[in-house]
Amino acid sequence: MSKGLAIVTGASTGIGFELAKLAAQDGYDLIVAADEPRIDAAAHEFEAFGTRVDAVEVDLSTIEGVDTLLAAAEGRTVDVVIANAGISKGGAFLDQDVASWQHSIGTNVTGTVYLLQRVLRDMVGRNAGKVLVTGSIVGYIPGPFNAIYNATKAFIDNFTEALRNELKDSQGVTLTTLMPGATDTAFFDRAGMRDTQVGQDESKADPAKVAKDGWNAMLSGKGHIVSGLLNKAQVLASGVVPQAVLAEQHRKMAESGNRQ
Repeated sequence: MSKGLAIVTGASTGIGFELAKLAAQDGYDLIVAADEPRIDAAAHEFEAFGTRVDAVEVDLSTIEGVDTLLAAAEGRTVDVVIANAGISKGGAFLDQDVASWQHSIGTNVTGTVYLLQRVLRDMVGRNAGKVLVTGSIVGYIPGPFNAIYNATKAFIDNFTEALRNELKDSQGVTLTTLMPGATDTAFFDRAGMRDTQVGQDESKADPAKVAKDGWNAMLSGKGHIVSGLLNKAQVLASGVVPQAVLAEQHRKMAESGNRQ
């Protein structure tokens, strides 16, 4: 018997893939989404756990894309939503084309916010549902050479904290923010940041461990979880260290050609 229906965005690789796998292992039927054909192969892997899996290849930076994703539920109640999709493009902001940074903002902010509004309205209406949103510790850090991504995660970290407060009297509905640091995923290849210090750092977190931290936090109804002890320390330091210093530290990690 299915535990219910879970939607997972950005589920083709990395943290999103691992979160979808945990949901399938736990007995949830799945709707998994990404903006690449690889989502179909991922869906086949999740089906091995004996649950129904629907794959949706869709542009989650648009309102229409999110509507297409939600339509895949075909009227079924959505019990869990994991809003994990995120896109980055590293490099100097002035060198980036408009379509690139607009797509990042659309996916990381607009699509995520719209998805949350749609699903949380239903959840609050029936007093039941769990939502996990992937933010990031970089939301606390000015991000030279990844400026758009860090800024979008600052928005998500702040937005979910505010929304959680708005929902505090909604019985049975929880909203959890997962805040990882650098994680060993395809993120750095896609962002064109493999030749940076952070891209080549071999101590990046295991996406399966990050996903497990987020999944457990969501199930227990925690407000947010910073995955990793070092990342917890970085968040604490962000409230003490001057922003200009944090920006310079980030530049050394994210500027192309800066390697260990």
